[in-house]
Amino acid sequence: MLIGDSVRCFQSEWLKKKRSLGSWLIVVGALFTPTIILAAGMIHRSKLPALYAASDFWTSYWRSSWESMAIFFLPMAAILVTSLIVQIEYRNNAWKQVNTTPLSLTTIYFSKLAVVLVLMAEFFLLFDVAVYASAIVPAILFMDVSYPGAHLPLREFAVDTARYMVASLPIVVAQYVLSLRFRNFLVPVGVGFMTWVGALAALSWKDGYILPYIYTMLAYLRDDPKTRITVSPFQLNAWAVGYALCFTLAGYLLFVNKAQKG
Repeated sequence: MLIGDSVRCFQSEWLKKKRSLGSWLIVVGALFTPTIILAAGMIHRSKLPALYAASDFWTSYWRSSWESMAIFFLPMAAILVTSLIVQIEYRNNAWKQVNTTPLSLTTIYFSKLAVVLVLMAEFFLLFDVAVYASAIVPAILFMDVSYPGAHLPLREFAVDTARYMVASLPIVVAQYVLSLRFRNFLVPVGVGFMTWVGALAALSWKDGYILPYIYTMLAYLRDDPKTRITVSPFQLNAWAVGYALCFTLAGYLLFVNKAQKG
């Protein structure tokens, strides 16, 4: 019965997302960087033959695609999408209807969170596909641009994607908790953006890894030899997962003990 209720609740929450701009933001956010890189390549197409012939083409292209995504667009997407999806009930004054359903608060809380996490997984998958598509389009369009002969390291790219997904968890869960707590959409978004800006400012701080919104940036910068990241990848993942679990538990306790849900 509990599993059945959870599945039905998830399906209901999934249908609700159609009323939100969150789904569109997932698509736009995932396609934005690959589209810009493709457009830049088209503008400077004279450089493409040499670029596509390089032995490290895929690694270089992958890393350049993640630069703006990890530092800017991924945190922004996590903040905006989570806030838009979670606050559907507030915008439609529908919390009383939700509370009249024969579902426990635990089921409602984790079903909503599951919808947000699945949407973010879609974001990463769509971005990966878009990066590959933007790389092969010039080879299809231009006769003098050959398909990259470099080895395509799919396993390494999948590991990288998983690493960024883990790094984004504290942002997603923190925004989820804030969005459930405050009626005004601007409050969780404002807090999220201010915290993200603070994380940007703390990138040069050796103990900046203690900030929960910094991990997507550190996940990218740790591979840059010019930066000095004092924590290992395992420690970054541990901090990110630890924050996500703490935020999830704190948000759950706040949600089930809130006197008025709407």
